[in-house]
Amino acid sequence: MGISCKKKVPPAEEVVGEEEETSLAEEENLYEGEIRLTSNPAADGAPSWSPDGKMIAFHSNRDSKDNNREIYVMNADGSGQTRLTNNPADDFFPSWLPDGKMIAFGSYRDGNEEIYVMNADGSEQTNLTNNSADDFIPSWSPDGKMIAFGSYRDGNEEIYVMNADGSEQTNLTNNPADDGRPSWSPDGKMIVFHSNRDGNEEIYVMNADGSEQINLTNNPADDGRPSWSPDGKMIVFHSNRDGNEEIYVMNADGSEQINLTNNPADDGRPSWSPDGKMIIFHSNRDGIWKTYVMNTDDSGEIMLTSNPANDSSSSWSPDGKMIIFQSDRDGNWEIYVINTNVQE
Repeated sequence: MGISCKKKVPPAEEVVGEEEETSLAEEENLYEGEIRLTSNPAADGAPSWSPDGKMIAFHSNRDSKDNNREIYVMNADGSGQTRLTNNPADDFFPSWLPDGKMIAFGSYRDGNEEIYVMNADGSEQTNLTNNSADDFIPSWSPDGKMIAFGSYRDGNEEIYVMNADGSEQTNLTNNPADDGRPSWSPDGKMIVFHSNRDGNEEIYVMNADGSEQINLTNNPADDGRPSWSPDGKMIVFHSNRDGNEEIYVMNADGSEQINLTNNPADDGRPSWSPDGKMIIFHSNRDGIWKTYVMNTDDSGEIMLTSNPANDSSSSWSPDGKMIIFQSDRDGNWEIYVINTNVQE
């Protein structure tokens, strides 16, 4: 949900496209194909690939006197690191429009968490939500015309949808419980989300207009963080129904729920490879959080990162050849990439 900021901060003059003079340390081949993209004593995190895989957006507090985060972009090789936002409040968690022309992000510049959008070069930064409550975690529809998001404007967490310009903000869930983490199906016709309306966290699905909300998991334990397979036929999620957090997969109608990880440690935050053949996830089975990949039938499980530090925020490049992640192995959070074929 971001960093709480109760004091309203006056807007600062935007500085767009400000490129750092020393933006990148020399490429460093760390081990087994890992490359560090950022080399800065501050914290860099939340990396997000552009749809064409040529750029990476991320947030960093490297230029902040008040430890607030700003949105940056860089080329996929780490060069050309450029600050897009310049505001005394927090700007964070960038996500690209499916056509790569715009970036959505969260910001506290209005005193609460709002959803902003800007052009990919940082120009025309616009508050889309304009509400005194917190609005967060924007999720673009596949065609880029709509944004689903979470909001507390009704006193509890609800899922809203709006047009890409911020118009027609509509509550889809309308339930006194908390509903969150909306994710569009690849065809844009459905939205999967998690909800505690049954007393525990369950995975629900609904039509994109909010109709026909259906509980897919129906289990007394907590199930969360659902993610569609690229073909829309399956949903991966994490669950603590076995006493610890495990990675499960099920058909899109909720049938055939299968535990893929079967490990006494915690495994979470799963996401699909672009071809739908593999799943990336995080696990603390070695005492720290590391990045793992496995086939969708639970075979071929590999720990991609073996450094004695924490790794998180992992995601596949659009072509599936690289995985980006953040790591605190250098004493602060930096952004790395690894070739997915290195350890096969």
